[in-house]
Amino acid sequence: MITEICKKAKTASVEMAKLSAEAKNTALCRMANALEKNADKILAANKADVEAAKAKGLKSALLDRLALDQHKIQAMASGLREVSALADPIGTIISTWTRPNGLIISQVRVPLGVVGVIYESRPDVTSDAAGICIKSGNAVILRGGSDALKSNVAIGDVLQDALSGTNVPVDAVQVVNSPDRKVAEELMRMRQ
Repeated sequence: MITEICKKAKTASVEMAKLSAEAKNTALCRMANALEKNADKILAANKADVEAAKAKGLKSALLDRLALDQHKIQAMASGLREVSALADPIGTIISTWTRPNGLIISQVRVPLGVVGVIYESRPDVTSDAAGICIKSGNAVILRGGSDALKSNVAIGDVLQDALSGTNVPVDAVQVVNSPDRKVAEELMRMRQ
């Protein structure tokens, strides 16, 4: 399962590195619109997560982090729009120097490739991390806490659907849909 996800992300990362700032920004805005349009789907998945967490006796502070509402979804969408408005970090020259033989060398920002993000049961991190990775020209594999699995998968599905019809590959954003710790450990061992 993880190997297949990683292969798809690696393929997507090659295309991501070639994208213009405009293409990434368009995708980010479509992702924001999709979150708002699909709020009911996301809230239904989140409700199931919250009910299951309550049944397990999760503390109220943790339930607050897990729970989404219309305001939080709006904040997630606003966050993606804010990221789209930022200057494109890719291609920025950090420093330049000239060697004694006249050769000019520049340090330039480039995408990392594939970024793996493992985080706790805060579903809003799913869109935040995806947005930052898209903006920086990277593919991302997201693995949230088990208590937010349904929410994370729903948000990931919405974000992927929003990428259809853009220049950003759909596989640039992927959510691991298994709560198994062994799957997270396998993801951390992926070096290829």
